[in-house]
Amino acid sequence: MPVPGAPAVAGTAAFGKFMRVLQQVADAAQPPGVAELSAHCGYPRPTVYRIVAGLAEHGLVAARPDGTYVLGARLFSLASRSWSRFDLREALAPDLQALRDITGQTVHLAVPLGDAMVYVEKLDGPGAVRMASRIGGQLPLHSSAVGKACLATLEPPALDERLARLPLPRLTPATLVTAQALQTELAQVRRQGYAIDNEENEPGIVCYGVALCDAAGRAVAGVSVSTMPFLAPAEPASYIEPLLRLRAAAAERLAGLPPPFAHSFS
Repeated sequence: MPVPGAPAVAGTAAFGKFMRVLQQVADAAQPPGVAELSAHCGYPRPTVYRIVAGLAEHGLVAARPDGTYVLGARLFSLASRSWSRFDLREALAPDLQALRDITGQTVHLAVPLGDAMVYVEKLDGPGAVRMASRIGGQLPLHSSAVGKACLATLEPPALDERLARLPLPRLTPATLVTAQALQTELAQVRRQGYAIDNEENEPGIVCYGVALCDAAGRAVAGVSVSTMPFLAPAEPASYIEPLLRLRAAAAERLAGLPPPFAHSFS
C-alpha cells in the first residue's frame, strides 16, 4: 500500500495500468479482446492496444487468431519457479510417486490455463528413456490425454461453446482436427473415465490421462502416464487402473485444500 505523504514512484501509474489489464485477462471467464478490456478497465482502446502489445512482447499475454488474449508462456515459466510450494503439487505428491513406481513410466501433473495444459510436476520413470517434457511446458487441450480428460468434464452446452473457439492444429498424423471428431472422442472418454493420447501430440509418445475435479465437478488438474509404443503393454489396464485409483484418492485430498488452489476448467 502507498505510504501517506510519501513521494510517488516514477512509473507507478503506467505499471498499474499494465497490471490492471493483465489481471483482467487472467480473471475473464472467456479470453477477452481489446473492446472488452477497454470496457472493463476503463481505458481508451488505443491505450489498451499499446498495453497488450507491450505485454505480448514480453510473453505475459498471447494473442489468439480471433483477436482475443490469454495469459502468456512467460507467466507460466515464472510461476514454475515457485511450484515447489504449490498446494496441489504437494497434496498429490505421494499419489504421483506411487503411480510412477507402480507403472514404471513417466508421470505428469498438469493444470488447465486458457487453451492449454501446463505441466506443474514431472516424475521420470526409472528406465533409461527420458521424456523431453518439462515443468512449465504447455500442451494443447485437443491433442493431450490430460487436456481431453478435462474437456470431457464439461457439460454439453459449455463443451460446444469451448470447441467452437478452440484452435485444433494438426501436430501429428493422428491429431484430431475437427470438432466432430473430438466430440466423438470425448464421449468415449466420459464413458470409460480416462483419455488416451495415441501419438496425437508427439510422434512416438502414448499417454493415458484422467481429470482431477473439485467438489463442484470442475476439472482443476490432469494426471497422465506417458510411455512409448514399444514399451506400452498390449492391455493398458496396468496404467489405467492405477490412474483411476489415484483419481479417487485425489478427490479426498483436493477437498481438504483451501480454494483457490488451482485454475478450474470451464
